[in-house]
Amino acid sequence: MKDEMLTLTQEWDKTFQKSDKTEHRKVTFHNRYGITLAADMYIPKNASGKLAAIAVCGPFGAVKEQCSGLYAQTLAERGFLTIAFDPSFTGESGGQPRYVASPDINTEDFCAAVDFLSLQDNVDPERIGILGICGWGGMAINAAAIDTRIKATVSSTMYDMTRVNAKGYFDEADSADARFAMKQALNQQRIKDYASGEYELGGGVVDPLPEDAPFFVKDYHSYYKTDRGYHPRSLNSNGGWNKTSSLSFINMPILAYSDEIRSAVLVVCGEKAHSRYFSEGAFKKLTGDNKELLVVEGAVHTDLYDGGGKDAIPFDKIESFYTQYLR
Repeated sequence: MKDEMLTLTQEWDKTFQKSDKTEHRKVTFHNRYGITLAADMYIPKNASGKLAAIAVCGPFGAVKEQCSGLYAQTLAERGFLTIAFDPSFTGESGGQPRYVASPDINTEDFCAAVDFLSLQDNVDPERIGILGICGWGGMAINAAAIDTRIKATVSSTMYDMTRVNAKGYFDEADSADARFAMKQALNQQRIKDYASGEYELGGGVVDPLPEDAPFFVKDYHSYYKTDRGYHPRSLNSNGGWNKTSSLSFINMPILAYSDEIRSAVLVVCGEKAHSRYFSEGAFKKLTGDNKELLVVEGAVHTDLYDGGGKDAIPFDKIESFYTQYLR
């Protein structure tokens, strides 16, 4: 199967500085649904032989020019071949309609990245890991539950998107009546979308920021709506996801078999992150002595996107984890 011809930006348009320690190029690959994905590949300069490789994605509603690219480039500086990719239907990746999220397809995106990396001449197919940020932290753990080729998984500041959609923040809407009301509204939205021939967007991060906004909304605004992290292709920075994307997440919990993961998993979260409970809940279900939970002291959710100006991302620990399990 041939990859779809995508229009890829060639100039450096990332939210982070280009490293002089890595080589960078654009690549494409396809998933088993026939969707072509766009990625940035980062290779350590002067590397030789077959390298350990890591596929990076997230956060939920971001693009590879934001956090995932920063993680990928930094890990390439530390000796790994990496790719940061846009999920199906978003960014520079293919797929119609645009701005759809799917617990199945987005898990498959990680597995497709492993397909691609496994066939690279400079990659050791027995030494492949993945890293998911925010909502893709949950997708990464789900991919590790199905894909035995993945030898090491890191989730950073993770969300379980199926949990938050089905139960609300902090599980405050965890009732059959609340879910029924959500389903009613979303199914009415389906009719509106079908009639109009267009999919209505849910809106990205709120802007301008209301004075009474909760802290986690302010946290997101400080990243996605400012020079710190804004990107014109980012859903969260702009119009957001299709409203009806939430339907499948309500009905399909993604971490059902995470207790059967035999490969290594590192779960990283911020001490003060509103999302911390997702990481701790996911970690509690993992089994085996190759699973670790790291709580970063003082860090909020978006500190683990770009360091938050205080080097909050524990790259030394992430590097040592991958070095240990991708050998």
